[in-house]
Amino acid sequence: MTAGVSGHASLHQWSGQLGHGDLASPVVVIWWSWSRRSGPGDLAGLGRGGTANSVVVIWQTWAMSDQAEVLRNYWTDRGRVWVDHRTRLDSMLAPLGEAAIARLHPGGGENLLDIGCGTGSTSLELARLVGGSGQVTGVDISAPMVAEARRRATEAGVTNLSFVVADAGAYEFEPRLYDAAFSRMGIMFFAEPVAGFTNLRRALRPGGQLSFVCWRSPGENSWVTEPGQAVAEVLGPPEPVDPDAPGPFSLASADRISSTLTGAGLVDIDITPHDLPLSVGDGTTDELVRYYIDLLPGTTIPENAEVHVIDRIKAALGTMVERRRTPDGIVMGAAAWLVSARA
Repeated sequence: MTAGVSGHASLHQWSGQLGHGDLASPVVVIWWSWSRRSGPGDLAGLGRGGTANSVVVIWQTWAMSDQAEVLRNYWTDRGRVWVDHRTRLDSMLAPLGEAAIARLHPGGGENLLDIGCGTGSTSLELARLVGGSGQVTGVDISAPMVAEARRRATEAGVTNLSFVVADAGAYEFEPRLYDAAFSRMGIMFFAEPVAGFTNLRRALRPGGQLSFVCWRSPGENSWVTEPGQAVAEVLGPPEPVDPDAPGPFSLASADRISSTLTGAGLVDIDITPHDLPLSVGDGTTDELVRYYIDLLPGTTIPENAEVHVIDRIKAALGTMVERRRTPDGIVMGAAAWLVSARA
């Protein structure tokens, strides 16, 4: 998870605060929301106090080491929120990970990478599949999420699994060490996608496989558009963002995936659409509204919002939740790409 983000205030508004030209270099985007901060680059308190402030501008004027430090700080704060919601998130994303693992078809004794491993669910499953003679390395930039992954592996007594806190797009892996690299929704955040995938290719043995799942466009994913529309009823639409900027939907275009992987030197590229109902799970209306506010794009409440505005946002989200409630919980549409390639 390597990215920065852009807030609701437009880039024009930000440049007015910074002075003209300060945002001439590219920005990178994780989530978008209506959250406003005192100034761009201010990461203090992000995700604290139960408020998922998921949007910050990061402009590429620093040295790479400085930018990496800012990103680590961001995901340190955000990671704690993801850990809190781990059970619901794992249940929601499990079918997508299972589909991508089935395409990878890992065998006993293989040495695998799990990119953007989060709290370790896919890493644990991969470790089970490769068996005691195999090895899995989970990589994620979020220290809290990796700490939770390590805790789970230790608790389960899994010994063929290790974790690294790092940006997988820049980390110096041992060349040609791994039989395959896998990712469940953790590979869309490279600040420089071609360079990031090139780094992964170099870590793979010749002929090694890459298998991942990523989101298609927001418009094809009602799990994100419907809560966003609910909030927009109160706050108005969010500012548009660059669809190619690093973020959950940066690989929504099959053409962009193909050109990126080709540019990274990968071959035998296969990109297959995968549509499915996505279950957010069950719970009280308040629990589900909290989940959306904490984690999903477009649903963050502004820090300076008045109580009556917060109440209206929660009510709009609550109405959306109840409209989507089924005997199996909250179920919405999801659209992803299943992608495979070889080094």
